[in-house]
Amino acid sequence: MKKIINDPETVVQDALRGMQAAHSDLLTVHYDPAVVVRADAPVRGKVAIISGGGSGHEPLHGGFVGRGMLDAACPGPVFTSPTSDQVVDAVSRTDGGAGALLIVKNYTGDVLNFEMAAELAESEVRSVVIDDDVAVKDSLYTAGRRGVGGTVLLEKIVGAAAERGADLAGCEALSLRVIASVRSMGLALTACTVPHVGSPSFELADDEMEIGIGIHGEPGRQKVHSGTAAEMVSALLDPILEDLPFASGDRVLLFTNGMGGTPLLELYLAHGIAEQLLADRGITVERRLVGPYITSLEMQGMSFTLLRLDDEMVELWDAPVHTPALRWGV
Repeated sequence: MKKIINDPETVVQDALRGMQAAHSDLLTVHYDPAVVVRADAPVRGKVAIISGGGSGHEPLHGGFVGRGMLDAACPGPVFTSPTSDQVVDAVSRTDGGAGALLIVKNYTGDVLNFEMAAELAESEVRSVVIDDDVAVKDSLYTAGRRGVGGTVLLEKIVGAAAERGADLAGCEALSLRVIASVRSMGLALTACTVPHVGSPSFELADDEMEIGIGIHGEPGRQKVHSGTAAEMVSALLDPILEDLPFASGDRVLLFTNGMGGTPLLELYLAHGIAEQLLADRGITVERRLVGPYITSLEMQGMSFTLLRLDDEMVELWDAPVHTPALRWGV
């Protein structure tokens, strides 16, 4: 195993120190418990938007802390849920008097710990669970579909609404609209290696790919011959389009995501194929995001996320954001 680490047991804490050093203008890192908080928190009168999950998916979630997105993120150990104590601490540090909305990916540990935190917190707290992965109904980590790439879009859109002054009920209702309208699926060309495990999470031959993988290195629907880029794009987009379903005339945001070890050259190539495939079906791509924004350590692979847009979602997507990972309109 070759990794740029000192000690597998302290890799998350060491990375958080580096994040603090790099982005002290945007966020503050607290270590006991581990919470990444917006530098100007709490913002008086603003709904706090809080998320989190296991580390290893960077820039999710800490890289999205800042103006126009998250008020706090709770980083667990690699591929392991944060504790309820972390979430309660995040709520207390960001409570501006308007309550807090918890954005939770559908993994069993995350759901249990965030729900417990919502009960323990002294503020008014509501939570939403995102489950946008069309690949599987259940996995090693979930009951039901997994929360994956749609989380990034949800955090941006609802974060913008909260920044503009939407109340807690409004942020919750908007979240549920986004969750109902977003679908994702991914593939892997190589497995990832969790630092404290030291071996790949699954095996793939040089000419194989895994379709429908999860972001924790879970194997997917099937192992198949790797094929061409066009075949890979179709293998992901076809199930996404059929699931909602998406139809001719829809306006969408297309998010082409790298899993951590995929060159941007290949991501842009795949994105171009996806745009053409959607255009052929009469689906208009109005907004785009390309890059490694929800990863699985060093995994080579990609995922697509499609969000059916309405006018409000477009306006909120375009709103200014200033975080370590996303910055525009500032």
